[in-house]
Amino acid sequence: MVKIVVDPKCSGCETCVNTCPVCVYEMKDGKAVAVNANECLICRACEAQCPEGALQIVE
Repeated sequence: MVKIVVDPKCSGCETCVNTCPVCVYEMKDGKAVAVNANECLICRACEAQCPEGALQIVE
């Protein structure tokens, strides 16, 4: 199982929401939240695209 860590430095830009091919993320209170972590394909597109470097995929 994968663990998705969203750092508090998340700026709420929604890049991860728009990048993730399986809709792992939703915005809550202006921050990204991994609501469907069990659906993660471990493609790491969210990590690569996050301008803040606020996401970490831990296998």
